[in-house]
Amino acid sequence: MVKRHMYAVVDPASGKLVKEYPTATDETVDAALDAAAEAYAHWSRQTSVEQRAQLLHTVATLHGERSRQLAEIIHREMGKPVEEAVGEVDFSASIYRYYAENAEKFLTDEPIELLEGEGTAFVRRQPVGVLLGIMPWNYPYYQVARFAAPNLALGNTIVLKHASQCPESSAALQQLFTDAGFPQGCYVNVRATGEQIGRAIADPRVQGVSFTGSERAGAEVAEKAGRSLKKVVLELGGSDPFIVLSTDDLDATVQAAVEARFENAGQACNAGKRFIVADDVYDAFLDKFTEKVLALTDGLAPLSSVAAAEYVEEQVGRAVDEGATFVSARQREGAYFPPGVLTGLSPASPSAAEELFGPVATVYRVGSEDEAVELANDTPYGLGSYVFTTDAEQALRVADRIEAGMVFINGVGLDGAELPFGGVKLSGFGRELGRAGIDEFANKKLIRTART
Repeated sequence: MVKRHMYAVVDPASGKLVKEYPTATDETVDAALDAAAEAYAHWSRQTSVEQRAQLLHTVATLHGERSRQLAEIIHREMGKPVEEAVGEVDFSASIYRYYAENAEKFLTDEPIELLEGEGTAFVRRQPVGVLLGIMPWNYPYYQVARFAAPNLALGNTIVLKHASQCPESSAALQQLFTDAGFPQGCYVNVRATGEQIGRAIADPRVQGVSFTGSERAGAEVAEKAGRSLKKVVLELGGSDPFIVLSTDDLDATVQAAVEARFENAGQACNAGKRFIVADDVYDAFLDKFTEKVLALTDGLAPLSSVAAAEYVEEQVGRAVDEGATFVSARQREGAYFPPGVLTGLSPASPSAAEELFGPVATVYRVGSEDEAVELANDTPYGLGSYVFTTDAEQALRVADRIEAGMVFINGVGLDGAELPFGGVKLSGFGRELGRAGIDEFANKKLIRTART
């Protein structure tokens, strides 16, 4: 049994404890905040954008040089296959490289055309101070990159609290930033408890908080941050619709649906989870989709923990009790949950409102575009979405009507460092990546001169 608040590596397949790590003392957390505040007061003011960009270039290079080592660490921690983990490391490197190459452009003074009066005005983007990052386990490197890269480029400093099952990957990242040349305090990893993080959010040394995780925990973070008037960015859950209205290549559409749902064993907030299919292609889609899903059974990785698989099993059981049909090839074995397909679930049932964080796809039949959009929006979440259709006008029309932060048309796996990531409704607020990602924790300072 892993102790409460204990950071530990637990074999996802067996649930057995591999190694545990003590949580930080209150003094350690305080020292981390002090170090970050000290680094902001000196390093941030004494370095140029060009110098910070060069450090990020080195971070990207070290990700590439250590990709296999980093991948094997998260394979142990949360079960991700090594080759998938290498892909995550490579994508993370591209994010650091993107901000290294674009920071100067993003942070260039923005002139304002005056409506009246003499002189000039412009907006200058500057850092705000120490930021607290609270990160999840499902993408241990990518989630950190989305937060750390733009803010270090800007000149903010970071205290990073990672998930309790990621003590080794978080330590590896700390070492990587140190080896890249970041001075002490610029990026500080801390194995803090929930209570310590609550106090850190309220601490006057912290100027902003970025959280990725569940909506329940996100609400608690936002509440604590709000009491202290701290800016917060939340990237929470999702139950993304995957809408199929028409297709001229059913096999390719089905393959895209499989890829959208089953990456990372279905443990992705922005995975396609609800497949909403037009009546005239529903039967053929469901047959081919189910066949491909069941074929994944022998090769799918375990979920992140036995507890995670047990929870998915409970969710599926409730859906079946509410009238749905579940098709899979096997029963759950420890953390291994067999991929499967749910059909016949009423959109009005309680289960339909839940996020399924595992290898289970729910498929719905709809009779029209309007019905598809209505069902797509009938969720408390609003992160991503997918629209497949051969009608270009329909694609944009539907995209415009979907209540989500992101819409991907006729494709999956289209994420990029340059594309803003984030959602609406219970999926959170704020954006990461792209130009928007460097603006979230920037002081957009107006400088107005009466005469020159």
